[in-house]
Amino acid sequence: MTVADLSARLVEFAAVRGWQPFHNPKNLAAALSVEAGELLEVFQWLTPEQAADVMAHPERAGRVRDEVADVLAYLLQFCAVLGVDPLVALAEKIERNGRRFPVPGA
Repeated sequence: MTVADLSARLVEFAAVRGWQPFHNPKNLAAALSVEAGELLEVFQWLTPEQAADVMAHPERAGRVRDEVADVLAYLLQFCAVLGVDPLVALAEKIERNGRRFPVPGA
């Protein structure tokens, strides 16, 4: 399954439920932020050591996977609405960061 496949499934999922009027950039950006906050909530009071071990705990691991899925789903829907290819955007950002933060001593 590709990112494009998942994005198409999400668009179809929303379309058959009539959710398109609510899937505007502002609402999707807000939903993305909320879901990212819910992912952060999993780690809120953990020590760095506990956070590194979070996937060893089935309940927390399940919550992490669910929140990662929610974040990715809203990001893909946001990109679909605005016509942004997330893989191209990421590749371009990595290139810019490479110029902005060159390897020390290179």
